[in-house]
Amino acid sequence: MSTVPDITSFVGGEPLTGTGGFDFVRPLDGKVIGRIVEAGPDGVKAAVRVASAAFAANRKAPVHQRVAWLKAAAAALLGSAEEIAAVISEDVGKPIRSCRFEVRRGAEFFEVCAAALPQLNGEVLPLDSAAAGTGLFGFTRHIPYGVVAGVTPFNAPVNLLVQKVAPAIAAGNAIIAKPAPAGTRTALMLAQLFEQAGWPKGLFTVLTGDKATAGALCAHPLVRAVSFTGGTAGGEALARLAGAKKFVAELGSNAANIVLADADIVDAAKRIAAAAFEASGQQCISAQRVLVHESIADAFLARFVDAAKAMKAGHPDDPQTDLGPMVNRAAAQRVMEVCGDAIAHGAVYALEPRRDDALVTPGILCKVPQTARLWREEIFGPIALVVPFATIEDALRLANDSPFGLQGSVFTRDIKSAFSFADDFDVGALWINEASRFRLDVYPFGGVKQSGVGREGARYAIEEFSQIKFVGIRP
Repeated sequence: MSTVPDITSFVGGEPLTGTGGFDFVRPLDGKVIGRIVEAGPDGVKAAVRVASAAFAANRKAPVHQRVAWLKAAAAALLGSAEEIAAVISEDVGKPIRSCRFEVRRGAEFFEVCAAALPQLNGEVLPLDSAAAGTGLFGFTRHIPYGVVAGVTPFNAPVNLLVQKVAPAIAAGNAIIAKPAPAGTRTALMLAQLFEQAGWPKGLFTVLTGDKATAGALCAHPLVRAVSFTGGTAGGEALARLAGAKKFVAELGSNAANIVLADADIVDAAKRIAAAAFEASGQQCISAQRVLVHESIADAFLARFVDAAKAMKAGHPDDPQTDLGPMVNRAAAQRVMEVCGDAIAHGAVYALEPRRDDALVTPGILCKVPQTARLWREEIFGPIALVVPFATIEDALRLANDSPFGLQGSVFTRDIKSAFSFADDFDVGALWINEASRFRLDVYPFGGVKQSGVGREGARYAIEEFSQIKFVGIRP
């Protein structure tokens, strides 16, 4: 009888056994390719012991040493880029072209953090602004938390992992990662690569499993800070388990992309289509609600449909593929059910999606009422809806009619209109003349409302993973 390999935690340079587990299924064909062992509370305890010892041994590592670790990680990623990309493509179903880009971006992020770390400065405080402070001297500095946790989703198993690992190490912490099941093999590869590149044992640990392990990790009293990327419900549950500790969360979204009457609709349609449908829409900032001025709505829709039809859905191994399978069949089924709910509420298809096992082709819906799930929820699939509006005020009302507020976009040639949205669009980040899925790692990225708390991006994430300590001196 054939067996599949166990996928186990990596703690202190060694695999860690656990109790129980579950099958890991390849998205492309539903084949079981491994069994993910649930680390559970005992695995968490072992990982925290190892990480605590690693932090204690390296807590005074100078900045130049941490910079060297970050640069070594970047080189290690690039050196194994093709192998890592292949694993991402197999485990997530992401097209290989996107996987290769993701690995390069991960390496670049380590380099960006290496450059940002020496700029993480404290400040001298004017204590004599208070009479009692006359003659006193005060300054601040950044200090690490100690052992921190990173809980990451499946959809970008390198990028969204290193968004936590690199800043945590830069700030002087030890980090324990608990990736989503589909990102587990990738995370384990990175942990081994970085130790081979010279990282101290135990400074970066990976735990395997699912909700039970994530909950135990966040609740552990010696884990001093948590950074989570994932759904809002999951984030709220982990925040309750974490209790009174630092908790940074990048949560759900339902990104609105707004096209004003003066926009370049050819450019807007192409960029928004890529933002909505690439990676099968499985990005937190994928374009979902597309709001278009009524005077150009028909012309935009025609170009948007054409741009969607031009995208190739198929095998993730093909470098020409834009959309591979979703992460699993259940995700594909959920997407089709949400579309069916919209149709039942009176929506119509401008482009009907088709499902073949875990693969879903792009779908565009019109006349979607605000009572439909597609309007209210995060679809997390290759589906977008198009809605006309009459005025800027209408556009803002529609855009802000969401419990989420992560990142949005506005297409316009008018600077006054752009600033209207800059003031009143309830999002953590806004792009003008670029679609909502565009992201650079040098700006503060994070949400408002139910889209999360805290910010990522190299310098900003390093700050989130560090504490400000004040020192006052009476000479």
